[in-house]
Amino acid sequence: MNAAATILPRDAALKAVKDVLDFTLPPELEASEPPEARGLARDEVRLMVSYRADDRVEHRQFRDLDAVLRAGDVLVINTSGTLNAALNVTDTATDAAFELHLSTRLPADLWVVEVRAQCGSTTAPHYHAQAGTVYRLPNDANGTLDATATLLTPYNTQDRANGGATRLWIAALTLPTDPLAYLAEHGFPIRYSYVRAGWDSAYYQTVYADEMGSAEMPSAGRAFTHDLLDRLRARGVQIAPLILHTGVASLEDHEPPYAEYYRVPAATAQLVNQARAGGQRVIAVGTTVVRALETVTDADGNTHAGEGWTDVIITPARGMRAVNGLITGLHEPKATHLAMLEALAGRDHLRVAYEQALAHGYLWHEFGDLHVILP
Repeated sequence: MNAAATILPRDAALKAVKDVLDFTLPPELEASEPPEARGLARDEVRLMVSYRADDRVEHRQFRDLDAVLRAGDVLVINTSGTLNAALNVTDTATDAAFELHLSTRLPADLWVVEVRAQCGSTTAPHYHAQAGTVYRLPNDANGTLDATATLLTPYNTQDRANGGATRLWIAALTLPTDPLAYLAEHGFPIRYSYVRAGWDSAYYQTVYADEMGSAEMPSAGRAFTHDLLDRLRARGVQIAPLILHTGVASLEDHEPPYAEYYRVPAATAQLVNQARAGGQRVIAVGTTVVRALETVTDADGNTHAGEGWTDVIITPARGMRAVNGLITGLHEPKATHLAMLEALAGRDHLRVAYEQALAHGYLWHEFGDLHVILP
């Protein structure tokens, strides 16, 4: 085959997007390290700006966001901080080593957890764990065995009913201290195979995080800096916070997201309602913000304050009521996040945007580039 006839991985992915918006992400477009390791500031990652009205696409740096947004826009951010949610553990019965990911803190000191086995230089879900298994967690300073996790029951009711492979478990943790303090001392950030080296937890925090609770970083907000936020406020952009504590995102089988804790303050709901009533744009920073806002927005488009657990999944059939703009990373095909994006932008517009992202070599995942979708 001559060079002219060779289809490069990115070319193949681009053709797949043109056809059905389904593609295998080329490995060279997976961001394997933070932008700081590539000599960039946080806000120097690339920003693709796409406009739904006419499918126009602009290519900028994220630090240009204040030139893209305008006075009266409401930017809704998720101020959840990222936990050191991964722990090296051993099965107390076999001494086999595993990695335990703490996903979601439940009432009564229970947690949703994922057990992962070593698979070369990375980890993969350990589907053969059994109820009653006790894992030894890292010991405290005096070396006593007072940190354990016990698997109680599969989190997914279907797994419990059919005895099938189980990825997520409800577990009881016995810890020598408060869970947040324990994780800060003994845990480390969750990372997946495309991130080749471990990075300090500071690389997994947004600059505006103020309440720890997410298993994985709400990464659409990672590129913000204090300087950029100040410039946005000076331009007249209103910034409204909420909380949604994210669970693990290692959905290898593309299962839908599960229930997550959220809290939408009354002041944020009021800003969102005022903006929509005045014909202004409401722009969510990340799919986590969309999920929280959609949970508290009724069928008439009125957003309310609220707190609790959301299992809302946004699809094109359901539609989107709360926001008309979104800052987000680039998502792999079949991910539920793409269904959310399609609910906002439509399949045809996403096809245009993703063609551009692939053709221009944008980087995927939490350390990658960003995409803002506007009306």
